[in-house]
Amino acid sequence: MLTSAADRVALWPEGKIPNFQARQIAATTQEAAVPGFKAADHAMPHLDWYEAPAERNGACMLLISGGGYQNCCDGVWIDRVAKRFTELGFVCASLTYRTPRPQGLPIYQSAWEDGQRAVRLVRNDAAKRGFDPEKIGVLGFSAGSHLAVLLGTSALTPAYGPVDELDQLPCHINWAVPIYTAYALTDGLTGPNTRDGDAIDVKLTDAFKFDARTCPMALFHGGTDVYSPNGSTQIYRQLRRMKIPAELHLFADRGHGFMGNPDRGEDGAAYDHWLDRIPEFFRQMNFDGRLGAEVDLMTRYPNDDARGEHHKEPVWPEGRMPDVQAKQCQPYLEWHMPKDRATQAIQIIYSGGSYQGNDPDGFEVAPARRYLNEKGMTVVTMKYRTPRPQGGLAKHTTAWQDLQRAVRIVRSKAAAKGLDPDRIGIMGSSAGGHLTLMGATSSKRRSYRPIDDLDKLACNVQWAVAIYPAYALTDGENSHNATGGNADDARLAPEFSFDLATCPMLFLHGDADGWAAMNSVKCWEQLRRMGIQSDLHTLAKRGHCFQRKAAPGTGSYTWMDRIWEFMNHKGFNR
Repeated sequence: MLTSAADRVALWPEGKIPNFQARQIAATTQEAAVPGFKAADHAMPHLDWYEAPAERNGACMLLISGGGYQNCCDGVWIDRVAKRFTELGFVCASLTYRTPRPQGLPIYQSAWEDGQRAVRLVRNDAAKRGFDPEKIGVLGFSAGSHLAVLLGTSALTPAYGPVDELDQLPCHINWAVPIYTAYALTDGLTGPNTRDGDAIDVKLTDAFKFDARTCPMALFHGGTDVYSPNGSTQIYRQLRRMKIPAELHLFADRGHGFMGNPDRGEDGAAYDHWLDRIPEFFRQMNFDGRLGAEVDLMTRYPNDDARGEHHKEPVWPEGRMPDVQAKQCQPYLEWHMPKDRATQAIQIIYSGGSYQGNDPDGFEVAPARRYLNEKGMTVVTMKYRTPRPQGGLAKHTTAWQDLQRAVRIVRSKAAAKGLDPDRIGIMGSSAGGHLTLMGATSSKRRSYRPIDDLDKLACNVQWAVAIYPAYALTDGENSHNATGGNADDARLAPEFSFDLATCPMLFLHGDADGWAAMNSVKCWEQLRRMGIQSDLHTLAKRGHCFQRKAAPGTGSYTWMDRIWEFMNHKGFNR
């Protein structure tokens, strides 16, 4: 995709490379492997400009390889990413920086110098190459991701002294896409994290300044990466403190270099389609200038054409419902069987409503059940008791009782319907997301005394989908999170047991939600701490009920596909 050798641009004037060390080279591993390679001929770090798209969107992407600051090893993936971005209208350039690590300096120092200089060169070339100098983004892998975060957070800290007039230009970037960032935390500043990035004294590196030019980011990480995903969660948390729009995408059971296989299509997992999340982030942020009008979710899923058998039943036998309260609604279940069943799995879905009301036919339930029916999955929807119970009971008590009973009913009837009693998931939004956390983390706790033989059945589930869960942290147990969930003393709500039956979970949350995205992030961190690998996706600039209306081409528009991808990966829908 490179136009010619003439599109390779040296970063520095000859003899002006800062902190020059003769042992360092600026070459990819592919170049260094060519017979006859001479290190002395590759001392100059450089930019390689890709062939520009025919139709440009006015933006530029600077792509940075990883390699532990020992080499630049991601050439194949840099080319793949450049191809995708070029198709989207971005002008693309690749940075080859000096490696191996400099002696007597921080491991990133020479790369940081090259990175700041590269951004200035890119900005200087904006008019000539047909993009806006204030629409420059950076994507990096691993060590290159660490460099991307440095460029995104620390532009007001000079990495080197000026060498010519070019250095009068600013070196800030306008967005960053860090992919499995290495060296972000103090227990892993030069290698893999020694304590999983999760000890109480582990902090973000002070190399990241998070200054006034810190830019929006979309962060990606695998849940089992030895370069801890907590580096990404902590970067995200700091961006939340600063109210800078960001996305965080975390993939269960994936290590360093999680790339996946995009050719798996609808059978793929979230990590197979990670690259698709980046243009969705760009579209939501309107970096490409193409953000369209929002579309109502209910209009996209208007009917039950994929549904076959449908029937309704009460949650409790007559006269046996615990903690009866006259002002609460009557709970019930509805079975929605697909016309063409493709899996024996069962998804239970219910809405939010602040524990004051809930609607099994509203936008938080009906589209998802129709989507899953189309996929061939059986769905059970639930109406649980609201408004909140009185008499000293917690806000969720009667709803939790209804959920535990509902799981038992579904389990008891699954086999007779040709379904698997050990493949049951739960899903809820907002207060329903809080209820999902109760069902997923506390199934070994009894919410009511047994009333019949049905209550001898287990009420655990095999997976859970928590959509913008509310009330999950102690700074927001009954309202918006007072500290955005960012404070160290904003801890998980005490009603969650996180017991030995806790299942893997998928979290979906709006980045700008007043019921803060940190509700989901801190739950994800706790599950990882327990060895329970889960997926998480936050969505930039999106608030509560992000899915109700969404623009095409954004993550808020495609969010239900994350559910199917999660099930694909974990095998729940087989």
